[in-house]
Amino acid sequence: MSGTSLDGVDYALCDVSLDSIHLVEHWQVSFPKALRDRLQRAANGTATSHETGQLHHDLGRFYARHSGKGNRHPQLAALHGQTVFHRTVGSSPATLQIGEPAYLAEALRVPVISNFRAADIAAGGQGAPLATLFHQRVFQQPGKHVCINNLGGISNVTSLDVSTARPRILSFDTGPANMLLDLAMIDLSGGRTRLDFDGACAARGTPSEPLVRSWLQHQFFRRSPPKSTGREEFGEVFYANARREFRRRGLSKYDVLATLTALTARSIAYNYQRHLRRPPDLLVLTGGGARNISLRQMITWEVKKLNPRVEVKSTADFGWPEESIEASAFALLAYHRWNGIPGNLPETTGARRSVLLGQIAEAGPDKSESQGKR
Repeated sequence: MSGTSLDGVDYALCDVSLDSIHLVEHWQVSFPKALRDRLQRAANGTATSHETGQLHHDLGRFYARHSGKGNRHPQLAALHGQTVFHRTVGSSPATLQIGEPAYLAEALRVPVISNFRAADIAAGGQGAPLATLFHQRVFQQPGKHVCINNLGGISNVTSLDVSTARPRILSFDTGPANMLLDLAMIDLSGGRTRLDFDGACAARGTPSEPLVRSWLQHQFFRRSPPKSTGREEFGEVFYANARREFRRRGLSKYDVLATLTALTARSIAYNYQRHLRRPPDLLVLTGGGARNISLRQMITWEVKKLNPRVEVKSTADFGWPEESIEASAFALLAYHRWNGIPGNLPETTGARRSVLLGQIAEAGPDKSESQGKR
């Protein structure tokens, strides 16, 4: 799995069955700067079709090159790919994930499931979020309202409310998370730093309340689920406009980071208040942002305004390291696809029906292997 933060690839090896999933091991590989810069251009729409076509194959080779680091060989592989376009509003929704799966199939010699989002969109859905099935399998608790909030480049929440006689599952994007913070750090450091480690810069600043309040008027936050978003709404264009406001108001770099961190925290709580029938009893944070101390503190503060008794934890508290969640979710979806089981939840994506998610790439045995089997 490589997400909208464009920082690298998360690999997870899982044991999966019809009623369980267990993490065996996981590892991470960072993108080299040259590859990350090419991905950035493709994602913000400045790469040519020729450049994107070449990148599609080069990224596939990168995924394959680092896939064999686990201690066990897989029987099936899931490849989400890198999202370079995702727009699901309007009459012609579309999404594009790049990273040619044939290289992974050739490297591992096992079937590879990829292009998970297209089938849901074809069935009238948003193509996202798709981790809901995994969240339900791993984190749902009888009698409780549990929210699992992923803090990647974009923030998305899965609400598993089984606290009443009428259980309700809801999953949707809430808005920006690390994407704007990373863009700000790259800008403010002159490209020397990509991350506000532990939220240290944000902790030294003061949020601009007028800016946060004005940003919360963005139409996306008021839009009812199912809904999804990405770089197109909360990426470079949004940051460029925000940057002009920062300069006009004379904000320090610490205030800038504090303000963008507050936007993520406030928008999450705003979405909960507006779109969930009741606040969560348990909030489970995951994704890279779950390790940002300032962001986690702000989210806790905002959600406790909705429910002072809410318990805030991370997926690591349940034995699932934050960086393993998204990759493991697609491992589960690949298992479903291989066994002919739909993987989307129409009530969360907006699709008309449940569908099989993903397309299958197989390298097949070579001639010597075929002769040996005979």
